Amino acid sequence: MALLEVDNLSIEYVSVGSRNVAVRDFSFSCGAGEVVGIVGESGSGKSTAILGVLGLTRPGAEITSGSVRLEDRELLELSDAQWGRIRGLHIGLITQNPRGSLNPVLRVGKQIAGVYRAHHPDVSKDEARDRAKELLELVGINDPERRLQAFPHELSGGMAQRVLIAMSLSCSPKLLLADEPTSGLDVTVQAQVLDDLRDAAQELGSSMVLVTQDLGIVANYCDRIYQLHAGESVEQAPTREFFRRPAHPASAALLMAQRGEEADRFKLRGFPVDGRRLPPGCAMHPRCPFVDEAAGCKTNHPDLVQVGPDHASRCFRHEEVQGVMQRLLRGEAADDAETSEAPRNGGEASE
Repeated sequence: MALLEVDNLSIEYVSVGSRNVAVRDFSFSCGAGEVVGIVGESGSGKSTAILGVLGLTRPGAEITSGSVRLEDRELLELSDAQWGRIRGLHIGLITQNPRGSLNPVLRVGKQIAGVYRAHHPDVSKDEARDRAKELLELVGINDPERRLQAFPHELSGGMAQRVLIAMSLSCSPKLLLADEPTSGLDVTVQAQVLDDLRDAAQELGSSMVLVTQDLGIVANYCDRIYQLHAGESVEQAPTREFFRRPAHPASAALLMAQRGEEADRFKLRGFPVDGRRLPPGCAMHPRCPFVDEAAGCKTNHPDLVQVGPDHASRCFRHEEVQGVMQRLLRGEAADDAETSEAPRNGGEASE
């Protein structure tokens, strides 16, 4: 049994006269001790989905359907009081903006100790302070005694992010939700923070769902990957398989962009789809270089189908995608008819 199981989660932003579909029937799981990555371009629904796991939404949004189970306990049916005993204690959230998440007028030690005492009211102030110091050491902060007395503005970006991680780990949660925890940090600091986060989670026995746009991060830290596009899962696979045999154009485009390679076959046209006006058929077909009218891309919504062991893709042309990517990843020329820039069978990708 998985530690976390999310089934068909859907979230919409509702305003006068319109509904913006942000997350559509998204299902994923995370096992005990596992690190699962959720990747996708900006606006694909990653952060909205993670908040949904915590029963939270941004202003104007609502969870319209789905199930979230932690150790087989349904969470979306909980009252506010029951959620208060889950968030922080059993599920920790690490956000991408430590400056906006930390209270600027409270010392670091008091903030960490406050989170700990909120779930352990019988603990004394001294015990909570000792726990805060222990956590700062755990996440790699030097001279933790002095840092306990610091205000957030006195910390570097990497150090502030470590403080936020320490707060999330204060109650040794079973599950960590990390929403782009190193965005805004330089590459060297990113690696240090992620190493400390992984090591701390392992020491405390916490599983983790890691949200990011950076495939280099998921390659080094994740066991499995879910690719999101237009709010739905379009590919899911073990990390090694995802990088060796990507089977969806969104995954292939992200991989080639990460490698810094010019591959016309995987350039996405135009802009991300508008959740208020989802196109018929595959949501990606207006941008997709593989679009094929004869395959049903423009008229039929593709199912998530198995394309390998524990590997699924939501694409009518996953075999062609995998074939082209295999040649490109091997460094072979992609100049045959199948890999020409124009899609086969007369399909036209709109600009």
